[in-house]
Amino acid sequence: MSPNGRYVIANGVNTYYEVHGEGEPLLLMHGGTDTIECFQEQTPALAKRFRVILPERRGHGRTADVEGPITYELMAQDTIAFMEALGIGAAHLVGWSDGAIVGMLVAMWRPDMVKKLVSIGGNFNVDGLTERFVAYVREATAETYYPPAVEMYKQTSPDGPEHWPVVFEKIMRMWLNQPQMTPQELAGIQAPTLVMCGQNDIMTLEHTVELFRALPNGQLCVLPGASHFLMQEKPALVNQLIIDFLTTE
Repeated sequence: MSPNGRYVIANGVNTYYEVHGEGEPLLLMHGGTDTIECFQEQTPALAKRFRVILPERRGHGRTADVEGPITYELMAQDTIAFMEALGIGAAHLVGWSDGAIVGMLVAMWRPDMVKKLVSIGGNFNVDGLTERFVAYVREATAETYYPPAVEMYKQTSPDGPEHWPVVFEKIMRMWLNQPQMTPQELAGIQAPTLVMCGQNDIMTLEHTVELFRALPNGQLCVLPGASHFLMQEKPALVNQLIIDFLTTE
């Protein structure tokens, strides 16, 4: 465990998290089947300006799985409970992929807890995913799934490597059926929101534009030539865009 790592019970989940830096609180919310290491290019830069808090959700990283399904709604409830357990009145939320979806739900349900929201590579409805990505999810198995994610799970999970197929099945089921937000619901997000994606992301560009247009206080940024892994492909640019958005009145 990192020297910055600790645990807190939130919504009944023994949640691992790390804290880096000082200042205004900023939650970094990782992607699905991922860990907080996905932000290794962002955390040091953001920690120079903010108190960066990185929780790992149920069944991810160093946080054990919990009996029952994994859903975006449950993870949003976990996130709200996590912020309450740490006494965070309100914070900036920066989420990538599944973390972006969870961030949208938190901003929708608890506007008092979200100062600004950055949604990176997040879809608001399962219908927005590209056919290519959906085909990949349908065909993937616990053995053939993205090797770096599988290896990181096996290295970090308190449930042990043998539990990976259980978590994998839960997350694949979620990806094929969720989220199910509507533009009308997105219109309830009052927080200023930066919608960021790669030009070649796992959701269609039309879907991302629809997300941006549904938000009353949205800004849109499409990174040319980038994929879903834009944070690793163009880290300096992504970091500067996040900092500029969060620090501009």
